[in-house]
Amino acid sequence: MITTLDHTIKEFIQQALEEAKQTNQSVIVSSVKEVDAMDPLHFFASGEELSLGERFVWSTPERDFTMVGLGNELVIENNKESNQRFQEIEKEWKRSPKKVISDRKNEIGTGPLLFGGFSFDPIKEKSPLWDSFAEAKFVLPTTMLSIVQNKTYLTINKIISPYDELDVCIKHFENSIELSHSFPYSLDCEKVNEFSTIEYKTSEWLKAVQQATKDIQSKEMDKVVLAREVHLKFTEKINSYQVINNLLKEQPTSYVFDFEIGNQHFVGATPERLIKKKNTQVLSTCLAGSIKRGKTEEQDQGLGHQLLNDDKNLIEHSIVVKMIKAAIDTCCDEVSVPKYPILYKTKNIQHLYTPVKGIAKEGLSFLSMVERLHPTPALGGYPKDKAIEKIRELEPMHRGWYAGPIGWLDHDNNGEFVVAIRSGLLEGQNAALFAGCGIVEESDPKSEYLETKIKLKPMLSALGGIVNEDW
Repeated sequence: MITTLDHTIKEFIQQALEEAKQTNQSVIVSSVKEVDAMDPLHFFASGEELSLGERFVWSTPERDFTMVGLGNELVIENNKESNQRFQEIEKEWKRSPKKVISDRKNEIGTGPLLFGGFSFDPIKEKSPLWDSFAEAKFVLPTTMLSIVQNKTYLTINKIISPYDELDVCIKHFENSIELSHSFPYSLDCEKVNEFSTIEYKTSEWLKAVQQATKDIQSKEMDKVVLAREVHLKFTEKINSYQVINNLLKEQPTSYVFDFEIGNQHFVGATPERLIKKKNTQVLSTCLAGSIKRGKTEEQDQGLGHQLLNDDKNLIEHSIVVKMIKAAIDTCCDEVSVPKYPILYKTKNIQHLYTPVKGIAKEGLSFLSMVERLHPTPALGGYPKDKAIEKIRELEPMHRGWYAGPIGWLDHDNNGEFVVAIRSGLLEGQNAALFAGCGIVEESDPKSEYLETKIKLKPMLSALGGIVNEDW
């Protein structure tokens, strides 16, 4: 681990301070160093004392890319309507010049970047459950650990204003280095934290599914996704470290995220990538249509074969592919889509999966691509506008950030966003979990309800709940 601030960085800070004074504009300075390997959860815990309420975790499937941020050096947020909030975040992020000093070629996922996300629908009246979450919120971490292809990097960010003093800026980097050492955290693996369950407006949700099915049969739309929520009350405070650790271990084929805002953790393990951009390469994925995993390999293969040949799920999946390809066509060249879906398996569920690839057109920002894709038919419906209106009309909950885009973007227009499903909002002894289903004309309310119970399993398991056939 780094223990001192070298002379080159001090000179770089001084140059940035001079530039800020000359232009009368703040400059974001990022120092990037390759460091010894470190447990990301240890790093996350090291911010408990000074950065509590200002931390995040992000880890990709197979854990080949992990980021942990501590402290909010910069917060960009707004409560604008859907067609403005993406643009406003981007505009604010571009406002300040970024300067990176690194001891090697910059790795994507290091240096100055924003982590955050958007609510699903900024127009629907917000529930008090989500009061701490703006309709769009992103943070530039003060200190960030990045693990990229088994190499570990430490990024220290500082906003240098025209009025800052050199000694204060240097001290910022020195203090951040000192605070980035490991810190013990507790995993009470043997301890059972008992809980009670409250299903939120289940009867209303079943009626909504029934009504939506009738509306689809009468050709109002092709598909709509309806979500419901379950509230859990634990006897003791939820251990967020244990929840994250469980998700990382139990859901190796999913993205794991935790965005801590104040006393709340929005945490989940989602299998659904919305979009990834690396230089000019763009990848989106269609994940719609699902069935449970089998207890034996033979049963699992049988269920997978059933899913690949199920008309209801194939229709639902084809709607998602159609929309995502249309969105990618508007921002990419050389778009390619496989003819048939394959299976994508997580611990509890297997899905129909189709990747969509393209080459980014010049002049388009990454967040504009995110805006074009959200919400996909897998989480909204099709056509998009009619489906969102139907969700506002029928869904007996406010989604908040559930099913919204969450992820990161850097200063070079790279980034990755996922759809925040298989998620929950944790605070103290309380957890709110969310799950939804794609409703088409063949949908049956009871079957859709059972599907949501399957989709609640990853978070319930990570919280220490007993997952059995009733879930």
